[in-house]
Amino acid sequence: MRPPGSHGPTRCPGAHRNSWKAQHPSVSGHQGNYEMREIVNALLYQSRTGCLWDYLPHDLPPTGAVKYYFYKWRDVGTNQVIHNLLRWQVRESRGRLADPSLVVLDTQSLHAAAGVPAETTGRDANKKVPGRKRGLAVDVLGLVISVVVLAASVHDNAAGIALLDKVAAGTDAVQKALVDQGFKTAVADHGQKVGIEVEVVQRNPADTGFVPQPKRWVVEQVNGIMMLHRRLVRDYEYRPASAESRVYWAMSDRMARTLTGTSTPSWRGA
Repeated sequence: MRPPGSHGPTRCPGAHRNSWKAQHPSVSGHQGNYEMREIVNALLYQSRTGCLWDYLPHDLPPTGAVKYYFYKWRDVGTNQVIHNLLRWQVRESRGRLADPSLVVLDTQSLHAAAGVPAETTGRDANKKVPGRKRGLAVDVLGLVISVVVLAASVHDNAAGIALLDKVAAGTDAVQKALVDQGFKTAVADHGQKVGIEVEVVQRNPADTGFVPQPKRWVVEQVNGIMMLHRRLVRDYEYRPASAESRVYWAMSDRMARTLTGTSTPSWRGA
């Protein structure tokens, strides 16, 4: 994790405070002792390995500090700012505009871990999964544009409407959204209200089993990529907002590695 000879978390020099810290002073005036890079390293480590807070390696900042920044960045939207900056860079590196004109929507029901509040979970009657439902809006490169986390009992229509609202609030570039047949007329009607055309990609009646659909397959690929981040295999988070934040961190990890041409082992190969 760290070069040989390095001991303990890296501390910020007293005369060089991080700009984020300068813009968000604590009530007590305490500026914190740890480099923001080390806090991010801890969050990415936990995302990939799925370890508990208290099991973070000792050469990373203390659990209390990492928790503080995870929740703080979730609440003020810093996690999304980091994610969006990386997404824009990846898209532009592929010769595309910063924001897409087309998105693909899909949902995935996940089992909830013990300790997740019952009032934020439910049972997906169709997939027979008790837990939460994760909704994604992704572009054709498989980059996340927005994410929502709801009780698994919530209909796909509600997830689709929430996703469209988030997409429309985040950018005015998106003109069209592709969905599967699980999304009904209500989603298309809402798309008209927010200026996004919704097209249902019909499945060939002759197909049996799982058959990737043109353009829509990319969101299925993203769901698979999420499973490489062990923290996302189940929903472990107390609040749905934290579950959404975990998706942004996992995708930030992926995009940073895309931009730097690096890779990391999968937990499945351990």
